[in-house]
Amino acid sequence: MFYLVYGGSGSGKSEYAENIAVELHENSANDPFIYIATMMAADEEAKKKIMRHREMRKNKGFKTIEAYLNLKETNIPDNCTILLDCLSNLLANEMFASNGSGENAVEEIRNGIEHLLDKAENLVIVSNDIFSDGNIYDEMTRQYISNMGKINQYLAERADKVLELVCGIPIYHK
Repeated sequence: MFYLVYGGSGSGKSEYAENIAVELHENSANDPFIYIATMMAADEEAKKKIMRHREMRKNKGFKTIEAYLNLKETNIPDNCTILLDCLSNLLANEMFASNGSGENAVEEIRNGIEHLLDKAENLVIVSNDIFSDGNIYDEMTRQYISNMGKINQYLAERADKVLELVCGIPIYHK
């Protein structure tokens, strides 16, 4: 089963996705349970968010794999349940890190997702709604937003279930 959990900042999507992954894992004969963390601890705010997410999943049985780049090379066991949190961090890493894939970020991430789908019995991906603020951005940020849209469309097409969290309330689109 492949879920895309999508929503704005602070919508509760990470916790909701964790609960989906836990339920899928409990119903899958206890195969490996993987959390793919994509956020680099670049500043104090990021470090606090990482610590909060670690605390949220502390007693849920996940094995954490930190994969900031090159998702297709991630060593994943067969028939596992995977929670990837979060796609917007992975895209930023691929686009802007010195060793990222740069202008090939969309294709690199698609290839990485296909790798996960080949390995996983269940995959839950968290992504962000970054499209609604109406601000005008510089060219680099506009390219990031465009790439995020391309990846989210690809994920929504591939996913079995697509849900958006709005103020903690899930809205199923698929």
